[in-house]
Amino acid sequence: MPKYQNYTLKNFRNIPYVESKLSEDEKFAIEVVGNVLPFKANNYVVEELIDWDNYANDPIFILTFPQKDMLKPEHFAHVAHLLKSGVSRADLKTEVNKIRLQLNPHPAGQMKDNVPEVDGVKLTGVQHKYRETMLFFPSQGQTCHAYCTFCFRWPQFVGMNELKFAMRETELLVKYIKVNPHITDILFTGGDPLIMKTKILASYVDALLEADLPNLKTIRIGTKALGYWPQRFTSDTDADDLLRLFERVNKAGKHLAFMSHFNHGRELETEEVQKAIGRILNTGTAIRTQSPIMKNINDSAEAWAYMWRKQVDLGCVPYYMFLARDTGAQDYFAIELDRAWQIFQQSYQQVSGVCRTVRGPSMSAGPGKVQVLGITEIHGEKVFALQFLQGRNPDWVCRPFFAKYDPKAIWLDDLHPAFGESKFFFEDEYPIYRGVENTIKVVEEEIV
Repeated sequence: MPKYQNYTLKNFRNIPYVESKLSEDEKFAIEVVGNVLPFKANNYVVEELIDWDNYANDPIFILTFPQKDMLKPEHFAHVAHLLKSGVSRADLKTEVNKIRLQLNPHPAGQMKDNVPEVDGVKLTGVQHKYRETMLFFPSQGQTCHAYCTFCFRWPQFVGMNELKFAMRETELLVKYIKVNPHITDILFTGGDPLIMKTKILASYVDALLEADLPNLKTIRIGTKALGYWPQRFTSDTDADDLLRLFERVNKAGKHLAFMSHFNHGRELETEEVQKAIGRILNTGTAIRTQSPIMKNINDSAEAWAYMWRKQVDLGCVPYYMFLARDTGAQDYFAIELDRAWQIFQQSYQQVSGVCRTVRGPSMSAGPGKVQVLGITEIHGEKVFALQFLQGRNPDWVCRPFFAKYDPKAIWLDDLHPAFGESKFFFEDEYPIYRGVENTIKVVEEEIV
């Protein structure tokens, strides 16, 4: 089996394909963007998933290697000038951090609205946005096997510690679940929790199992490991131990839900990933799949229909089609709500009922997960029909509401209520701030 090898901004020029295929301008562009947004790849991604004969249009290359247009032109020009002028690392970092704060590093109120407390202690490695589900960020899992260029969790990886979520202690975690009996699900996330060695992950999971939490029914693991390093489940030195941990969770009467991110069908085609999927399923674990819909990666009905069919063929359950979140390189990836819904509808039409477990297109916005149900006309007004799949207030869920049709809208804050209403029904509790916001001020207020 191949030895695991990481590629970062420091050594990406050592990749043979990069050296032989890319021009100097392309390499420099990776350096410029990679100083603002994180870059990391590995030899499996580089050697098994990317078509280097067509790298410029290859979805996995774009998914992992920073592209020039992922930064605004003025930001790119500024960083390029700094690199060419040879400024110190400290001065470069100061200027780059100013740019990062303009990229909405923590969308949807993650720092301000989602971090709970117990016994007066803020749980900085926990987010609790929806009543039944809490997110847990183990401190040793705040990196990944490779970084997705669209990732809304990019602040975890760029060295700005004040923007990180991480937590080591499990005692407070268990106590918080005990005093919140409505919590039924805990989602291990990151980064990628499966970057951790099995014995470290097991220390967290076993603490939950031993705590005898009757309200805790489901343990979820959000991961990209199947797509980016399936050897984690097949040939890594502790791969068998990991599978035994999965079996232990299931035998303890908890539902283990493996939330796998697949962004393109190519990730499902290698022998290694198919073997890994089979081994996970054999532990009694369910694999659910999700991805945002993105320009340059998977913005076609054919791409999604193929992914869903392939996932079902392998025993996985299609779960979510998301929209590219309002952070980082959103302008590069985002497509209009109108087009996203059309692609969803057209791909849905191509598959059988066993693939139609997927929900979307969905925006994980401040008030909750908002699904675009469709476009219709009511009393002569063209509108988006929307609903909450999840909400900060559970009473919002499954309540249809309507927004004026806007062919350019890509996110919830681009939308306005239909039928002359001044605001959406939920805005008394959670207002939407539309138009140009002072993002730097908002972020600085959140991290103080």
